[in-house]
Amino acid sequence: MQQERNDKAAPLRVLAVGLGHMGISHAEAITRIDGFELVGVCSRSILSMELPPALSSVDRFDDYDAALKALAPDAVIISTYPDTHADFAIKAMRAGAHVFVEKPMARSVEEAERMLAVARQTQRTLYIGYILRVHPSWRELIRRGKELGKPLVMRMNINQQSIGDAWTWHKNLMRSLPPVVDCGVHYIDVMCELTGARPVRVHGIGARLTDEIAEDQYNYGQLQVTFDDGSIGWYEVGWGPMMSEVAYFVKDVVGPKGAVSITMSEKGDAAAEGASTTASSDILNHVKTSALRIHHSELNPDNSLKHADEIIRMADEPDHDALCELEQRAFLDAIRAGAVDTPDLAAAVDSLRVVLAADQSIRTRRHIDL
Repeated sequence: MQQERNDKAAPLRVLAVGLGHMGISHAEAITRIDGFELVGVCSRSILSMELPPALSSVDRFDDYDAALKALAPDAVIISTYPDTHADFAIKAMRAGAHVFVEKPMARSVEEAERMLAVARQTQRTLYIGYILRVHPSWRELIRRGKELGKPLVMRMNINQQSIGDAWTWHKNLMRSLPPVVDCGVHYIDVMCELTGARPVRVHGIGARLTDEIAEDQYNYGQLQVTFDDGSIGWYEVGWGPMMSEVAYFVKDVVGPKGAVSITMSEKGDAAAEGASTTASSDILNHVKTSALRIHHSELNPDNSLKHADEIIRMADEPDHDALCELEQRAFLDAIRAGAVDTPDLAAAVDSLRVVLAADQSIRTRRHIDL
């Protein structure tokens, strides 16, 4: 048995597996945090990779089982494709390591629940990479959204005109999970927190817009979810070079008292003037926030608006890499606190349950009662 990880004096030895965009960001974040020591990185293509300077001196592996055995790490960061998440996480926890795993945590609710059961059995921390949970703008959107009354209407999308390497990556990802599942967990998680209510019904539609993916896959999907407090949510996602750049970024919450929206312009407009025509393909834009627009529905006697919209500028928000570092610091705090069921872990399973039901709805062409 490895020594107790709550010892703050000894840095926790970390293995990072999966070195795509998210994996590199998480691995580099580990090198900037006192209390963590990156001792190894693992990727199937490690021998052909040119790693950034911060990762150049650590041990390299192209086989996960070999890395786990050789290093006996205190913690493992898993940023691989979702079809390996459950297997890799369970192996790490049974080897005595705490686990940070990127979203979605698994391919099925059964896999997710098995991961949670192993965490409880081994008393290892299991932390899911829901980056919006540490994002200041999203925390403020949720706080403001809760003040709008009930029911809420929540509209969110992340359409990506993916080209070049992004399109290759998306086609590979679709072999593991459909787009409505991959990022949908983020926004269903937000909707559940906004409402504090239970999702009861979901309906999905999808379309296959390219012959470059398998016949049973789709690269555009939309879901509608109903909550037991009367709130409703809508989420839309599309991947591929055919996707429009118009309204690719909608993050909007409406209630009886008004609305709160994330905008891409500090002026509170829908998009910044002169923005790149392929902005949606850049993963760095997916967590970028310029401003929150707060709208109040209160009227004067003549039915004109009593208050002008309020613009809250977010120019000093952390960028993508800084948000990954915030996640890893939260992971370290959870380990030191001895947390097994990390905050909202059950909610992570619930959000996965909703998006998987949406995928089932798309495939069966019927709504799914939850």
